[in-house]
Amino acid sequence: MDLDWLNEPIRADALPMKDLIERLLVSFIFGCIAAGMHFFTSSRSRGAYRSLLATLVLLAVLIAVVTRVIADNVARAFSLAGVLAIVRFRTVVDDTRDTAFVIYAVVTGMAAGNGLYWEPMLATPLVTLAAWLFRPTPIPKAPSHGLLILRLAAGRPADDRVEGTLKKYLKDYHLIGVSTARGGSALDVSYAIQLPVADKVLSLVNDLGHIEGVQGVEVKDE
Repeated sequence: MDLDWLNEPIRADALPMKDLIERLLVSFIFGCIAAGMHFFTSSRSRGAYRSLLATLVLLAVLIAVVTRVIADNVARAFSLAGVLAIVRFRTVVDDTRDTAFVIYAVVTGMAAGNGLYWEPMLATPLVTLAAWLFRPTPIPKAPSHGLLILRLAAGRPADDRVEGTLKKYLKDYHLIGVSTARGGSALDVSYAIQLPVADKVLSLVNDLGHIEGVQGVEVKDE
């Protein structure tokens, strides 16, 4: 068996510096494209997975470097495979779509490292289109419901401003109960409401508290 290839020197073939820089820049661009596609077609909140976006860019550049180091030398390929086998990747991929973007970064980095630009350039629009067409649909957050309890002075009609304030801040509300308090001197009026954002809750409580006849305001999350 001819094993002369094992004796070949482990060094990359000479490549002009200009070409090397060009290939690394192209791999960086493709890595940024991979990160951009994932950024704009993911249903997750932006900024919550910055490490994955950085990984896609780094993968493209590093694979381009690895491709240049290996070139056509089988001995180098085995050497690098042994080195990389020492590194253990324990990160669990949350979404199978992430794997596709990782593969895209690896393939484009490998192509850039070999100076093959047209193949990934032609494939990129198709990958982008597929990622956009089949992007996951964001699941709308279910509205949270709460309980609003108004303590009103008994024996006097409710101020019209109470109803106006409720309509101003709440998308949905309805009366669910009325009870006496303080020995009959006050009424506790309960409303089931759809809770607005925190700022609006504070404004709602503040505005209701300034209405004449309102002795107390309480908002609870169900």
